[in-house]
Amino acid sequence: MMAYLYVAAGGALGSVARYWMAGTVDTRLQALFPGAVFPWGTLTVNVLGSLIIGILAGLQGVTDSARLFLMVGICGGFTTFSSFSLQTLGLIREGLLLRAGSNIALSVLLCLIAAWAGLALMQALGRTA
Repeated sequence: MMAYLYVAAGGALGSVARYWMAGTVDTRLQALFPGAVFPWGTLTVNVLGSLIIGILAGLQGVTDSARLFLMVGICGGFTTFSSFSLQTLGLIREGLLLRAGSNIALSVLLCLIAAWAGLALMQALGRTA
């Protein structure tokens, strides 16, 4: 039962952080580039979430409870694959195929690199699990 509470608490925090960060990134970039249509906030959240989950996966001495709270809860609530999917479909429906393809390619590539970088960082610091 406690596992569900750890995941729920982390998920709530991760979701609020995602809402804030994605909105902040989109608002600031929209101010710099009015009329530009690209889900930069979602991409930023997904890359950062991938980096964080890579770091956490490679971190030594983390309890199972902490992993549930941080990785499943916070990272699960923070990353936004469903938002990514809907926004990409929106770009496709608007006929913005190059932007949709760029979002797919950048999201997959950068999130994989970020997860690798997080694990590599923990290995370099000698803190791998």
